[in-house]
Amino acid sequence: MRHLVPSNILTLNPYYPGKPIEDVEREFGIKDSIKLASNENPLGPSPKALATIKKYLKKIHLYPDSTTYYLKQILSSYLKVSEKNIIIGNGSNEIIELIARTFLTPQSESVIADQAFIVYQMIVQAVGAKKIIVPLKNYTHNLLGMAECINKNTRIIFIANPNNPTGTIVNDEVFEQFLNLVPEDVLVVLDEAYMEYVTDKNYPNSIQYLSTRNNLIILRTFSKIYGLAGLRIGYGIANQEVIELLNKIRQPFNVNSLAQVAAIASLSDEAHVKRSLENNEEGKAYLYNEFERLGLSYVPTSANFILVHCEQDCTILSNKLLKLGVIVRPMRSYNFPNSIRVTIGLPKENNKFISALKKVLSH
Repeated sequence: MRHLVPSNILTLNPYYPGKPIEDVEREFGIKDSIKLASNENPLGPSPKALATIKKYLKKIHLYPDSTTYYLKQILSSYLKVSEKNIIIGNGSNEIIELIARTFLTPQSESVIADQAFIVYQMIVQAVGAKKIIVPLKNYTHNLLGMAECINKNTRIIFIANPNNPTGTIVNDEVFEQFLNLVPEDVLVVLDEAYMEYVTDKNYPNSIQYLSTRNNLIILRTFSKIYGLAGLRIGYGIANQEVIELLNKIRQPFNVNSLAQVAAIASLSDEAHVKRSLENNEEGKAYLYNEFERLGLSYVPTSANFILVHCEQDCTILSNKLLKLGVIVRPMRSYNFPNSIRVTIGLPKENNKFISALKKVLSH
C-alpha cells in the first residue's frame, strides 16, 4: 500500500513518547520505577479536579459539550479575553495540527527553530508544506534570525516559549522587536505550554498583543502544571476570525467531558498551582547543585525540566538509567547526542535520579 501514500508521509518519522513505567518494569523485572521523561506534574492533578471527575463519571455515557461553553466562559474571565477568542483542543497538539491544516499548503513555508518541540516539524511535513529551519542561538529561539527567513511563501512561524527541550525563554523586548518585523499575513504561533513555571520577570505578557496583532495565536495546555496530561486538553487564544477558521475543521466532540470539567476545577485551585511551582523551584535548585558537583553542564531552565550534558552517548546513558528504574529522555532526536532531558520530580524522585546517575557515570 506504500505506493498510495504521498512522499511527505512516507518519509515522516513518527513521534516516540517517553517510555511508560509499566513497560520498563515489565522489561527489566523491576519495581518502584520513576518517570522523569515527559514533563508531567509530579504532584498530579488538583484535588478539586479529581473530586469533580468522580462526580461526573456517571455522565460519561453522554457526548461532551462540543462547544466547550462553560470552560470557555471560565477561561474568558481568567484571561480577560472574549470567549470568541478561544478554541479548546484535545491537547494543544491538536490545535497545532488544526493551524497547519487550515493555513498551510504544499506551496507555503513555515519557519521553525531546529531544536524546538519536534511536533512542529512533523505536522508541517504531514500537510506537505516546506520547513525552513533556523538554528537556536545560545539554546534559545533566534527570533531575529527567524524573521529574516520570511518571504512571500511564509505562512507560519512556530515559537515555543519556554522552549522544549532547552527550557529557555525569549524576553519581552526581543519578542516585541520580532513582532514588529513580522508581516500581518504571516501567523505567529506562540506555544506557551510551560508558561506557568516561568519566574523570569522579563517573560512576555503575550495576551496584551492580541488586540493589535491579528496574526498572533497563543497556545497553552492543562497537561503541565495542571497535571491533566492523561485527559488531553489545551487551548488557543487568537483573533476571532482565526478561531472561526480553525473551528471549520475541528472535529465535533473533540474534548471529552471529564477533561472539560477537570480543567474548570483546576483553574479554581490556585493553591495547587502554587505548590507545583514551589516543588519545581526547590527541585530545580537541588538538581543544579548536584549537576555542578558531578561536573555536568546544563541549560538553566524556565520550565519543569532540565537539559543536561552528560559527555557520553545519551541513548546508552538513558538505557543504563532505565535498568535502575529511572526513565529520562535521551535527546538524540533533537540533535543533542550527549544530552538527556530530565523532568523535575518530587524530592524522593530527584534523589533517586541523582543516585542512579552517579552509579551510571562511575562505571
